[in-house]
Amino acid sequence: MNSIIEGVLQKKAAAVAEAAKPDLLLLVHRIPYPPNKGDKIRSYHLLKHLAGKYRVHLATFVDDEADWQYVPNVEALCASSHFARLDPKKGKLRSAGALATGKSLSLAYYRDAGMQQWVTHTMREHGIARVMMFSSVMAQYAEQFPAARRVIDFCDVDSDKWRQYAEKKKWPMSWVYRHEAKSLLDYERRVAEICDASLFVSEPEAELFRGLAPENRAKIGFFNNGVDTEYFSPERSYDNPFAAGEQAMVFTGAMDYWPNIDAVKWFAAEVLPRVRAAVPQARFYIVGSRPAPEVQALAGDAIAVTGTVPDVRPYLAHCSVAVAPLRIARGIQNKVLEAMAMARPVVASPQASRGHRRRQRARTARRRRP
Repeated sequence: MNSIIEGVLQKKAAAVAEAAKPDLLLLVHRIPYPPNKGDKIRSYHLLKHLAGKYRVHLATFVDDEADWQYVPNVEALCASSHFARLDPKKGKLRSAGALATGKSLSLAYYRDAGMQQWVTHTMREHGIARVMMFSSVMAQYAEQFPAARRVIDFCDVDSDKWRQYAEKKKWPMSWVYRHEAKSLLDYERRVAEICDASLFVSEPEAELFRGLAPENRAKIGFFNNGVDTEYFSPERSYDNPFAAGEQAMVFTGAMDYWPNIDAVKWFAAEVLPRVRAAVPQARFYIVGSRPAPEVQALAGDAIAVTGTVPDVRPYLAHCSVAVAPLRIARGIQNKVLEAMAMARPVVASPQASRGHRRRQRARTARRRRP
């Protein structure tokens, strides 16, 4: 009987504690679950952290039909939530219209009247005074609430990523990407102006934006990505997915993402032949969801394209080396952190390793301080 009473009291105390939490609106451009790719890892842990301190009201998009099954996982962390289906075809049509009028393609792609209505209703119904935005495109849903304390996690300087795209593409796409780089930077600066704080994934990324938006320098900061070292642990036992005698080189990532596509194509054409000339048993494994047709076309004797796998850890645990040959990259790369946590050697391009090197130098400098 006492245990039953104690259980009831504990539940009541938990409910009282939950009700006492302040309300917070969280806006995320992609459902923050499962945490199996860069932005989802960061947004999921952000949601999990905020849910411990606030009653979180989440508005987010679902751009992959397979992700609808994870809605209950996210709802369990939220006081209320709104999930909007993001149709790529309709989004591209909105972007085309924005291009014709000189506006940002990204903002138009993520524009949704139903989401704006839900946000406006939720803000008023709960008297919400705190808003957290994840990525620049979600700031458009909080512009009309100047009385709220607004913080944005830009993660990366997305406008600079579009600038890099423009340098790699031929006309007319180079012109389109330059247009987006300029229009999105203009919006990023405006968002930074109206927000109480603008955060990025690393100090170098924050410093880049300070140079692009010097008028907001004092409000720009960062918080690093991390990795779950208990989950990505080399001490666990994993089945070997490779054939006997193979020397596997592994790249992990979402394979419908253009910087990843560009990275594996470049590596397959420029690096892999040289490696195999010296090590004939070397094989390149491209491990990641939704491989684009041009990635699938790489598959052959020297290259394996796995598509979605239930767990990337066996591939990391048994590979000879993890590679991150990104030529377009911003901030901290989770794929590098995960491979390092698994105690695997990593060969990375300067672009992929830049944020990690500066992060390590900063830590070393702090340790050396008297």
